[in-house]
Amino acid sequence: MGDADLGATLDKCAVLIEQELLSLPDDLDGAFKKLAQASARASGSSFGTLLTVAFMTAAKKSAGKTSLSRSDIADLLTVVIEALSARGGASLGDKTVLDGLQAICVALQAAADEDCLLPVARDAVQRALDEFRDRPNRIGRARMFADRTIGMDDPGMVALLRMVEGLSVQSDALG
Repeated sequence: MGDADLGATLDKCAVLIEQELLSLPDDLDGAFKKLAQASARASGSSFGTLLTVAFMTAAKKSAGKTSLSRSDIADLLTVVIEALSARGGASLGDKTVLDGLQAICVALQAAADEDCLLPVARDAVQRALDEFRDRPNRIGRARMFADRTIGMDDPGMVALLRMVEGLSVQSDALG
């Protein structure tokens, strides 16, 4: 749907974020700040900016914490969605990454305490992709193609799915 800027941005962000993983502080706000800085260095693209805003918002929301419960993560996602909507101008229902994040938030709120959260998140994003596939994109570069995006997945939601899958792989590697 575009010029591959999203893929290039995510590649650069992933490389720089991966470099930071071994030196993250124990406090979540410090860790999220370092990830935001890495993301900001990677790209000035719109998605890169949104990723940076998401990490900075998460840093503020997790100040003083070293871990988050399932409900804390859902609350954090709610605040991140609000910040991204304000920064990017998208709304829920526009067929964007926000819809994928909202799906994760709702799924985490409904999940049982014993549920492994990464599969819950992955399945939620996949359901959001399936739900929005037959709708037009209303914002971002894809909006220029409007009706031609019907039947196609939103690139931002696909990126979110890949990030969640990447967390799953990283989690499995760490044991």
